[in-house]
Amino acid sequence: MYKFKTINETETQRLAKQIGEKLLPNDVVTLDGDLGAGKTTFAKGLAEGLAVKRTVNSPTFTIVKEYKGRMPLYHMDVYRLEDSEEDIGFDDYFNAEGVTVIEWSQFISEFLPEERLQINIEKIDEDQREVTLTPHTNHFNELCKEIK
Repeated sequence: MYKFKTINETETQRLAKQIGEKLLPNDVVTLDGDLGAGKTTFAKGLAEGLAVKRTVNSPTFTIVKEYKGRMPLYHMDVYRLEDSEEDIGFDDYFNAEGVTVIEWSQFISEFLPEERLQINIEKIDEDQREVTLTPHTNHFNELCKEIK
């Protein structure tokens, strides 16, 4: 487990960008935290690291948004799937040669691959965040070491 403190939104996005620059095809990143913790802000930084040029925003009402960058980015917000057992073809995204980023992943925990980078964002105050990275493979452990 790796912990980082960020003091503002820019620093949070910078941390996410560093991670995004190191992601590989089929990588899955989960983003969890309370409402307003900064999950979408973090996803924007990941997208920047993947060289996505379009504006990234929360796919709350569509569940999945796809972006083109140095590889595809599949950005999911599965909040609306709470208490649902609906599988919208998650494996198709996880194996689509892009990066899958999932906000509110705890709501689909039974569908998540074992190999993933789990990120929890905790709001300390209006600007500060504690970001905890939990790697679930050697690949992600090495990535986290490089960021630290």
